[in-house]
Amino acid sequence: MLLEKIKEKKSAIGIIGLGYVGLPLVLEFAKAGFPVTGLDIDKKKINQLLLGKSYIRHISEESIRTLNNEYSFNASTDFSLISSLDCILICVPTPLTPDREPDMSYIISTTKEIAKYIKKGQLIILESTTYPGTTNEILGPELESGCGLKANQDFYLAYSPEREDPNNKEFSTATIPKVIGADSEESMELVNALYSAIIIKTVPVSSTKAAEATKLMENIFRAVNIALVNELKIVFEKMGIDIWEVIEASSTKPFGYMPFYPGPGLGGHCIPIDPFYLAWKAKQHGVSSRFIELAGEVNVSMPEYVANKVKYALSKSCEKIHGCRILLLGLAYKKNVDDDRESVTFKIMELLTDSGAVVDYNDPYIPAIRPRREYKHFIGKNSVPIESIHLYDITVILTDHLAYNYEAIVRQSKIVVDTRNACSGINSSKIIKA
Repeated sequence: MLLEKIKEKKSAIGIIGLGYVGLPLVLEFAKAGFPVTGLDIDKKKINQLLLGKSYIRHISEESIRTLNNEYSFNASTDFSLISSLDCILICVPTPLTPDREPDMSYIISTTKEIAKYIKKGQLIILESTTYPGTTNEILGPELESGCGLKANQDFYLAYSPEREDPNNKEFSTATIPKVIGADSEESMELVNALYSAIIIKTVPVSSTKAAEATKLMENIFRAVNIALVNELKIVFEKMGIDIWEVIEASSTKPFGYMPFYPGPGLGGHCIPIDPFYLAWKAKQHGVSSRFIELAGEVNVSMPEYVANKVKYALSKSCEKIHGCRILLLGLAYKKNVDDDRESVTFKIMELLTDSGAVVDYNDPYIPAIRPRREYKHFIGKNSVPIESIHLYDITVILTDHLAYNYEAIVRQSKIVVDTRNACSGINSSKIIKA
């Protein structure tokens, strides 16, 4: 019956977690004609959606208004609505603990809430990035113990890793192939039918574990290669070689090379976290993933490298870090978005503040630091006007937003530490690459 409802687009879809992963899925399912319910514990998000407002920059308010006015959509903090749904997608955070181990608290608390209202015949899909085995070892048992039903018999389980890339102009939720994994034929048939209704191509794999591993491989591949160029940046700098020039020249090779770029560290929800997720799980199987762990350590060390570069730049102009005024450009983890998840700017801000500096930031897309799990002491701090740049002793470019006029930034700054090669082509002794 559920399969027929999915094919006829009559199955009621519930999406838990209305952030950068969940909200795009809401839009796609609604546009496809499914009745959709969005659930989140954040009342502010729910209220904004119901008022037709967007809290994610690359998702327009027009699309949210259309969602409310033209489609079958409801947003709520009432998780009892789960009992009226057919397919439930879990899109909640999976951060690291302070010891860099997987923090499963959001998945567990969400699963316990679902278990209160679950009914026979529902399809439960986990989308959150996690380690291989989570669906079978946590999601399934938690649901079973909470409701007395049997996974893949009374209700169906699947895993499909999110592949969101906020503000990517070439690929959207609907055009990025979707990996799907399940541990029974019925669950696989259901999850395949569901995502095939909104996404151009599904990529079935043999199990939920294989699907969970696919997500980690994709991001660890990037993390390892970014760690490599970050380390090469430091090595080449000691030799008087510009890493950016070397990357540009290497990129002319038409085979066997793929460019990756250094930076102040890794941001976003997945790439900084995934190496540690797999390393933790590997240890449970008696395997040491030394290469992956080393890459994670290299990337984690980059904010310290940037902070030291700032101190070095100040020392060249006979300035001390204590009491100096520093402006950090960019709070978002990558350019042209308002997403500050795992942004290295927070760590750099903390390191420089702890050294006695007065530190402010500017980001055209993040006017104030929003509530967050880490660096809570910075919550409420406001972005200062870019026009005040001349009042600071040093400017540090951490996010290369296209909205910035880099020639003007260099002209008006006393010193510029550039971690993104944003000032490439500008000839000035003020610029120090980091």
